[in-house]
Amino acid sequence: MLEAINTLETNDDPLTQPVEVITVLLAEDHSLVRRGFRRLLEDDPMVRVVGEASTGEEAVRLARELQPAVVIMDCALPGINGLAATGRIRETCSNTVVLMLSMHSEDTWVRKAMKCGASGYILKNAAELDLVAAVKSVAAGETVLDPRLSRPAALKGERSYGLTPRELQVLQLIVNGKSNKEIASHLDLSVNTVSVHRANMMQALGIHNAAELVAYAIRNALVNPV
Repeated sequence: MLEAINTLETNDDPLTQPVEVITVLLAEDHSLVRRGFRRLLEDDPMVRVVGEASTGEEAVRLARELQPAVVIMDCALPGINGLAATGRIRETCSNTVVLMLSMHSEDTWVRKAMKCGASGYILKNAAELDLVAAVKSVAAGETVLDPRLSRPAALKGERSYGLTPRELQVLQLIVNGKSNKEIASHLDLSVNTVSVHRANMMQALGIHNAAELVAYAIRNALVNPV
């Protein structure tokens, strides 16, 4: 069994202390993405990738066998997903922390990941992704949240990140088949305010029409299906 944190000895100076190396397990189902992440991580001499997994079950098994300091976990793994795998790892590997990689920026997903025991949540499609810095931070006991999860204030400061409670109310009524006028009446809002909420949700989620919005909301459990 590998130690979670190995040490590198430096012999040039007898006063030099051993340097801790962070061991990492990569859990990502796309081999090319894993290869890219591995190269990125191992460019830093303080990080060592000790294993790779392509499914949730494999991630859990290897985490138990290798006891890495950090598991980089894709949220959407086949088999058991990254959220479920994170929960199992945290139950049995007390010295291992999980850094979640996800395509989803909604608050719902972040909350689910943290509830399952993740120590960090970063967006994998960000061009400026600093994976090494995030790994070092969670290994040091810090909580890491991608700054792109925080969105500018909108609708009189209502938005903090993800979808606001009001937007989720509007979204639920859209899924229920209500028109903007019906939603406005139900929530005691103006039709224009409902239209603004709808537009902001689509912009936040990268969606371009109501049908896509409904499908996305149901698929990602943002609302209760009708």
